[in-house]
Amino acid sequence: MEITGKRIILGVTGSIAAYKAVYLLRLLIKEGADVQVIMTPFAREFVGPVTFSTLSGKPVRSEFFRSEGGDWNSHVDMGVSSDLMIIAPVTAATLGKMANGVADNLLITTYLSARCPVVVAPAMDMDMYQHPSTQRNLEVLTGYGNHVIEPVQGELASGLEGRGRMEEPEEIIRFIRLLDRQPSKKKLLNKQVLITAGPTHESIDPVRYIGNHSSGKMGYAIAEAFAVEGASVYLVSGPVDVKIRVQGVEIIDVTSAAEMHEACKELIDSVDIAVFNAAVADFTPVDVSLQKVKRGGEEWNIRLKPTRDIAAEMGKLKQTGQFFVGFALETDNELEHARSKLAKKNLDLIVLNSLQQKGAGFGTDTNRVTMIDSSGNTNEYGLKPKSQVAADLVDRVVKMIENA
Repeated sequence: MEITGKRIILGVTGSIAAYKAVYLLRLLIKEGADVQVIMTPFAREFVGPVTFSTLSGKPVRSEFFRSEGGDWNSHVDMGVSSDLMIIAPVTAATLGKMANGVADNLLITTYLSARCPVVVAPAMDMDMYQHPSTQRNLEVLTGYGNHVIEPVQGELASGLEGRGRMEEPEEIIRFIRLLDRQPSKKKLLNKQVLITAGPTHESIDPVRYIGNHSSGKMGYAIAEAFAVEGASVYLVSGPVDVKIRVQGVEIIDVTSAAEMHEACKELIDSVDIAVFNAAVADFTPVDVSLQKVKRGGEEWNIRLKPTRDIAAEMGKLKQTGQFFVGFALETDNELEHARSKLAKKNLDLIVLNSLQQKGAGFGTDTNRVTMIDSSGNTNEYGLKPKSQVAADLVDRVVKMIENA
């Protein structure tokens, strides 16, 4: 969903995570949205309404009537006229009211009047989130067509560690951008896409492995971007702690380079597009100990052998009509090395990013890439969130296929 120019209701409920709603509001305003904040009475105990009204440029709505003059805050007008409603954070109590239509505050009555997509981002203690009643309410809301952004793992206000933290505002923005469009506007309906993502772990013994710092964020963003355009996506993923937020993505979990190779080999003949984004380990131990190797006073030398180059191996199997994309992460002579890989691996397009550039590479939420196609055309893109980089990639692939 394009955020610029959209009329958005931001609902804030009584959670310590209400402070995150301030940052979310700032991001929405920065994106060019017109935001009306509605706070529950308890939310006002955590963050003052003046903060939200200052950022949004509008008075915060909280009560059905203004006590001074009796003016009515029309929940119907707000619900009907909005393009999107976000409730972040949403407490267990508000989830229960939404699921059961308990219209005892302005936020709930506005929700019940809303004709637009509704996104909720829960925040609560882990036991409250895991309770069967909360899970049932979430199922009910999902069944109504609402979108739920699941809370993440982390330290909670209670001092416990677990799932219950409201997702970060940047990730909520990313989710909003990926909300489904009308099928008629999707560019890749009926296309099958293979994407590899994340690192591979090459075992040394039962507790140690050789790996790298890949988080999987770029590959997962690419999978979501293709799915949003209507493609059926097979995501062959190494070990990561990233979630898919859209429908249309089937995840095939693997650990080692050999497992990723086999998964790709099984799928490659059936796909129209393949994107080899995974940071596959280049080497794997020759010998793997069946028992944990104990610490000793001597050096421990590990013999390594090359893994199979998945993109190159799949390039040999490429059929007429298929479109292959590779990634190159370089530290020197970036363009030269990327062009070499483009040719050697039988790719149609290669995406180059450099560890020399701030904000690009492993573990970041942003990336700065250069795309080089098989005709020699080179396009540089500025620093962007990885979700936007993924959208740029999909646009480039679609245009190249259309012009082929």
